[in-house]
Amino acid sequence: MRSSFPPSDGGRSATDRRHPSYPSTSINRCNFRSMQSSPPLNHRPSQHHSQYPNSSFPPNYGRDRAPAKEISSSGTRIRPNFIVQLVHPRITTAANTDTKLEIRSLARLCEIPEDSVHVPQFGCIAGSFSFRQWVDARSAVVALWDCRLQGKHDFVPELIPNVIVPSDMDELRDRLRDLFSAHVLSLLENGDSVKKVRSEIDEKSRQVESFSSKRGLKLEDFEKKKAVEAEKDLIVKRLEEFKNAMKSIVRYLQGRDGYESDGEEEDVAVFSLEGAYDWRRIHSLIRRECRRLDDGLPIYAYRRNILKRIHGEQIMVLIGETGSGKSTQLVQFLADSGVAASESIVCTQPRKIAAMTLADRVREESSGCYEENSVHCTPTFSSTDQISSRVVYMTDNCLLQHYIKDRSLSGISCVIVDEAHERSLNTDLLLALLKELLCRRVDLRLVIMSATADAYQLSDYFFGCGILRVNGRNYPVEIVYSPSYTEETSVIGGIAPYANDVVKKAVEIHKTEKEGTILAFLTSQAEVEWACERFLAPSAVALPLHGKLSFEEQFRVFQNHPGKRKVIFATNIAETSLTIPGVKYVIDSGMVKESKYEPRTGMSILKVCPVSQSSARQRAGRAGRTEPGRCYRLYSQNDFNSMNLNQEPEIRRVHLGIALLRILALGVDNIADFDFVDAPVPEAIAMAVQNLVQLGAVVEKNGVLELTQEGDCLVKLGLEPKLGKLILGCFRHRMGKEGIVLAAVMANASSIFCRVGNLDDKMKADCLKVQFCNHNGDLFTLLSVYKEWSSLPRERRNKWCWENSLNAKSMRRCEDTVKELEICIERELTLVSPSYWVWNPTVGTKYDKHLKMVILASLAENVAMYTGYDQLGYEVALTGQQVQLHPSCSLLAFGQKPSWVVFGELLSAVDQYLVCVTAFDFEALYMLDPPPPFDASQMDERRLQVKKVVGCSSTVLKRFCGKSNRSLLSIVSRARSLCMDERIGIQVDVDQNEILLYAPPLNMEKVSALVNDVLECEKKWMRNECLEKYLFHGRGQVPIALFGSGAQIKHLEVDQRFLTIDVLYYGDNVVDDRELLTFLEKKIDGCICSVHKFAANKQDCDEKDKWGRITFLTPEFAMKATEIQKFDFKGSVVRLFPSLSTGGGIFKMPSFPSVTAKIRWPRRESSGRGCLKCPSGDIDSILGGISNLVIGTNSVHIQRDQKSDDSILISRLDRDISEAEVLDVLESTMGRRDLNFFLFRRNSVQCPSPTACAEMLHKKIFACMSARNPEPNCVQVQVFEPKEADYFMRALINFDGRLHLEAAKALQELNGEVLPGCLPWQKIKCEQLFQSSIICSASIYNIVKRQLNVLLASFERQRGGEWRLEPTPGGAYRVRIFAYATRPIAEMRRELEELIRGRPINHPGLTRRVLQHLMSRDGGILMRKIQQETETYIVLDRHSLTVRICGSSEKIAEAEQELVQSLMAYHESKQLEIHLRGPDIRPDLMKEVVKRFGPELQGIKEKVHGVDLKLNTRYHVIQICGSKEMRQEVQKMVNELAREESALGEKPEDIEVECPICLSEVDDGYSLEGCSHLFCKACLLEQFEASMRNFDAFPILCSHIDCGTPIVLADMRALLSQDKLDDLFRASLSSFVTSSDGKFRFCSTPDCPSIYRVAGPQGSGEPFICGACNSEICTRCHLEYHPYITCERYQIFKENPDLSLKDWAKGKDVKECPLCKSTIEKSDGCNHLLCLCGKHICWVCLDVFTRAEPCYDHLRTMHGGIGIAEFGIHGDPLIIFEPDVPLI
Repeated sequence: MRSSFPPSDGGRSATDRRHPSYPSTSINRCNFRSMQSSPPLNHRPSQHHSQYPNSSFPPNYGRDRAPAKEISSSGTRIRPNFIVQLVHPRITTAANTDTKLEIRSLARLCEIPEDSVHVPQFGCIAGSFSFRQWVDARSAVVALWDCRLQGKHDFVPELIPNVIVPSDMDELRDRLRDLFSAHVLSLLENGDSVKKVRSEIDEKSRQVESFSSKRGLKLEDFEKKKAVEAEKDLIVKRLEEFKNAMKSIVRYLQGRDGYESDGEEEDVAVFSLEGAYDWRRIHSLIRRECRRLDDGLPIYAYRRNILKRIHGEQIMVLIGETGSGKSTQLVQFLADSGVAASESIVCTQPRKIAAMTLADRVREESSGCYEENSVHCTPTFSSTDQISSRVVYMTDNCLLQHYIKDRSLSGISCVIVDEAHERSLNTDLLLALLKELLCRRVDLRLVIMSATADAYQLSDYFFGCGILRVNGRNYPVEIVYSPSYTEETSVIGGIAPYANDVVKKAVEIHKTEKEGTILAFLTSQAEVEWACERFLAPSAVALPLHGKLSFEEQFRVFQNHPGKRKVIFATNIAETSLTIPGVKYVIDSGMVKESKYEPRTGMSILKVCPVSQSSARQRAGRAGRTEPGRCYRLYSQNDFNSMNLNQEPEIRRVHLGIALLRILALGVDNIADFDFVDAPVPEAIAMAVQNLVQLGAVVEKNGVLELTQEGDCLVKLGLEPKLGKLILGCFRHRMGKEGIVLAAVMANASSIFCRVGNLDDKMKADCLKVQFCNHNGDLFTLLSVYKEWSSLPRERRNKWCWENSLNAKSMRRCEDTVKELEICIERELTLVSPSYWVWNPTVGTKYDKHLKMVILASLAENVAMYTGYDQLGYEVALTGQQVQLHPSCSLLAFGQKPSWVVFGELLSAVDQYLVCVTAFDFEALYMLDPPPPFDASQMDERRLQVKKVVGCSSTVLKRFCGKSNRSLLSIVSRARSLCMDERIGIQVDVDQNEILLYAPPLNMEKVSALVNDVLECEKKWMRNECLEKYLFHGRGQVPIALFGSGAQIKHLEVDQRFLTIDVLYYGDNVVDDRELLTFLEKKIDGCICSVHKFAANKQDCDEKDKWGRITFLTPEFAMKATEIQKFDFKGSVVRLFPSLSTGGGIFKMPSFPSVTAKIRWPRRESSGRGCLKCPSGDIDSILGGISNLVIGTNSVHIQRDQKSDDSILISRLDRDISEAEVLDVLESTMGRRDLNFFLFRRNSVQCPSPTACAEMLHKKIFACMSARNPEPNCVQVQVFEPKEADYFMRALINFDGRLHLEAAKALQELNGEVLPGCLPWQKIKCEQLFQSSIICSASIYNIVKRQLNVLLASFERQRGGEWRLEPTPGGAYRVRIFAYATRPIAEMRRELEELIRGRPINHPGLTRRVLQHLMSRDGGILMRKIQQETETYIVLDRHSLTVRICGSSEKIAEAEQELVQSLMAYHESKQLEIHLRGPDIRPDLMKEVVKRFGPELQGIKEKVHGVDLKLNTRYHVIQICGSKEMRQEVQKMVNELAREESALGEKPEDIEVECPICLSEVDDGYSLEGCSHLFCKACLLEQFEASMRNFDAFPILCSHIDCGTPIVLADMRALLSQDKLDDLFRASLSSFVTSSDGKFRFCSTPDCPSIYRVAGPQGSGEPFICGACNSEICTRCHLEYHPYITCERYQIFKENPDLSLKDWAKGKDVKECPLCKSTIEKSDGCNHLLCLCGKHICWVCLDVFTRAEPCYDHLRTMHGGIGIAEFGIHGDPLIIFEPDVPLI
């Protein structure tokens, strides 16, 4: 084995001679490397040693050495014989005061005379001591080394002998050798590091013994014991490795003869120590070994085993977990021992930053152990560089480039491929090339290092090589599988459900687990920041960790936060790249964001996908670094088992362009035969070849691929082909600087702009970005950023980045890339990189066009065309998929979407986005050579056209869209099916009253016709829409009027015919409401005037078959519809029947479920005895209260039941009496309702069969019900067959839910009845069971859960009701309530609805315009914020714009106050907004505003004092906090800027619109729904008022010239209050009756609103009984109803009442009262009469008396009696009037 150090002959070894010579400050000094081989010297120097070029300086004296101070007595300078220098361990520029004091203190410690001390002002010499005597110099050197070994100083003592005596040097060497040997032995015996390790071993032994002393160890304790034992063994191995290394040093110092061996011989020496002693190096080796023992890296314990394996095997796979130290220690192990170190040791890394960091780390650790520049980093390849250092770190890309130049890798003795588990493209390609090289170079060693790679796969690939695993120092980690079974959607901003689950789990762990840092894995920066915002806990701090954070922000995760738990939300950067101390809990979302190349589409897509099993284990291992931990996996174990074992190699996930170029450059003809570790799919290879051909890098000749000159240049550059093409293209246009910078910024595009922090920070970052945005696209924007950054002085750059929200680290990375590319281009392509810019971002020149062409040529396969429809976005040319511009795209800052763009990559997150977008002209596609791989002309022809449909009112548009846009989606689906094109879209803008149609040119007419048909249908229904109005509120027959457009009465129904039908829909298919209504209109040829659609969810509705109700214009149409009964509609059944509810479409009648009644009657005869059950503890009081009780006709006997403590026995009861009758007597006597009684019964009696009973019950029930219900199936009766032990016959009766009133009446009459064939005591007992249910959504249920449980418990306790709470299939909750009466049901349901539906918010400030803000994104955020803060749930009805809040009363009040205040403030802010984007606004206005006034609009704030401004770059809006006057001033400044250099010219003046009524400019305008004409709102209200005053003004029409369209009901509802609408209805009703040509009349009672139909001239006068005033009117003559007499004769009697009386009195015995002249009649009785005037009259002589007694005396005296002796009775006669005669 060759030595890694200089041989004893003072020369360099074969290996060292290859390296260039470097000057060393240690030559001829105290290291004495050539001392043993120097020729013998006497004390007296020879002549040539005394010959100095300058007598004032000794030989080998440098200018950094201190001059001698000794002066002779004669004053001349005396040269010292020996000088001892102290060399700085690191070079410094000047000596400071502390150094001087330290040198002099050290001199005193070593007893060195102070006059011999000299401290220079600068240089690497810290101090020097001059001596005349050898003894003094030797003692000083030994003393100084002794102090250094004891750690008292860190300087390196060096002896400069002016007089060299070999024996003296040998003496010094022996003294130092003894000193060092003693020091090493003391470290082995009593060193601090050894003591510490031994104490750790003892502690682990005690822990193992504590486990062993326990009996019956649990599995958890057993695992802990195994972990402690493994850790103890690791510590023991480390100590043994340390001892071996120390013994190796002692063996070298003392020699084999002088060293007393312990019998152990080394197989492989850990140090190659030969030749002269280098004390500095020896001391560095000793100190490094002590540090290694203290650090305790696991790989240190395996050093000798590793060296032995590498020494004996050519290839080895080394598996060591992250943090084991393999990346930094293995190269040092090899360099120290000389194993595989005859030439350079190369260690490759996937990333340049890792290579540089590791090289610095190794250089620092091995300081003093090797020669200068022995550890080197080669981050980039250059063909002129030679690999000459002992240890070289480089990227695998750099080694690949070196391999292409030198296919033998000469000068390299060992290659270490690190981080092989990442399986990067370059790593796989490098492994494949090394496999071939190892067969040619048997002396070359290969070590493949990885943390989690599939070792067996790599071993099999490399000829079955050996595998060595380095066990880490991990603690046991408990794995907890905690999958989320809730099917949630995104919480906000497109955040995936698993992110919400991670936050919930973090909150749960923080509340329930002990101390320890929580590390949660997410997939992106957005998710990490969202999680940090959502995690709220007072005793914890949420920290983000992702790659775009600055070093300072990333460092926060390593800092301690006293009193608070760290909760770190991180991307997979924390999986292997970083090790965070203190992590005890890990939350694994199971997802990772990966970039994957899809060969089928040719696109690189960044998307979220499941992690591999190895990554999952790696994440779990983060929790066991310092103590036992726990990993919560938010997925099931089955999910884990289904994951890939390892991460998919990058060669299968990326574009293979650069790999194929390198393979072709190596002369491989057939790529399919190349020996890949994991071969890519053939489609990926084919697509890469196609891309290289498109770039002009390769050509195909005779079926063989050959590199072109361009391809050869791309290979030399070593970049992605598209970036290399970009650079070469720019050089051809003399834009080399721009091309190099473009390639650099494109590789770092995602991290240049910083957008982190809270929402305000992000909005500020967006504003700062606007100033750089270029209208040509993202790459131009990045180019302008770099140009401005590079023009700044270096000391200003960091501050400038901070001020403009840029990542300074990324900018420096770009600068490094630029420099590397410049060097590479100069060396490899012999091109001179220009240092100047020719492109100017502020001025449009020809270079803009050149850059666009170069970018397009480099990314020709990444072209997308704007579809013309914002919802679809762009269409990728190669794949046809629809994507959107990324929200960060610079083009969006100008509010425009170019027709053609080229993009860098496709980002697939929640949606798919284009990234790094550049706009170009369509003509540029025809200038590409070779042409693009798609037909651009054909794509352009497929672009969607836009057609605008105007003239539609807002109501029509809302109905066109339907609730939740269901109707609109249905129309879009029909249009797409009709045209067989899924791109067709329809967009509705209610604010602008327009519809935008998006369709290809060939299909636009079809789509337009379909939309127009639907609009016409909606307009017709809007014109026909009527409001059903009752004329009054009351019982009986109430006329209904249909109040419709023009404020006219369209129909008046006074005959109680039905206008409304119920529609039932049976089927699983979703019905299109518009299609169903159109079908019905055509089927019955009738007019629909009102539709009421049931809004319940079919899954959660009790009556899920009900579709809704339809009201027709006439009863004839309704009758015709019901005659259809049922029909098939698109595979489903539709049934129609008259609606039993009144009120039609305007009144929402309650829907009753079926009414169920349980009835029973006894089948066993009573024994006359019964049992009374009493509440516990009340039996004594009840016994005292019912003594001497009589029930029925019997006095009963009462006694306590001896067998039960709560029962009373009652005997002597009548055997025909029932339990209910007994219980009624008991309850009335005691005044209690908590008693229970039952009879003891004997044997059963013969009863009718259950079938016969069912028929009898059915007949009885129908006899009790109204004749209006002819359907026999509305009542179902089921009598159950009794069992032998049953005491009662039981039956179940189900009524149709609409017949609840009839059911109650029937059951009431049925109760107590006896069926025919039954005995009298078999009385029916009814238990009428009513039920109802109400649905509660899951969101509301979670809020009101506690209040709901309390309320339900009160139902059972107070009202005797029953309830059942059950989940529904739709995820909601259904509350079912049961009771034996409708009143408890109604009360319980009312309270449930109040709780579940919440409290409505009625605030005068919350107008419809204000509430509309809640439907925006900001409104949604506001509602969620209030919900979270107040623990309530806010329900917004988007159709009616009403708001309800659910929760407790206190919380609702708090939420209402916060909602009103926030919403009003938001509305005020919206009124103060200024929009910077619009059809007549210059597209770059927002950028100009930022450019003129600054990103924070500071220029405006300075001119408008007191105003607060915010710029929303996403919506191009300036938000103003201030007054309206401030807004006007800001608007004026913006308008002035908008007019400057605007390509659109001056904005056209607004055209004043006149109101057709007042002929003035419209003020507070309102556009009519029927015709869209604009009026002043006040003028329309005045028109309505005038119509109310003049009954002949109906119908009310539009006053616009040549219009005359009736004003529709929607306008009246919008303009009039409910009271005014009622007044208008009454006026219209009066007008209707007046203009009805006598067909209708009002009731004759004054102010009575009722109307009746007038009978025809030939018809009989039917009576009209007014339901409002109860008067009876003849419908023919309109007088009082007069049965049995014609209207003509009644009219005569009405005019002359006497004539009617006389006509009546003919043939009758009547007389006239002498006083009042009233007609009196005596039918029977005595001759005494009492007149209506109060006088008593004698019927015989008509005498008048004031009292009855004188009249009777007169009859007895004058007429011989009272006139009734023949009857034998006595009584007073009555005055009888003929009933046909009106009362006078």
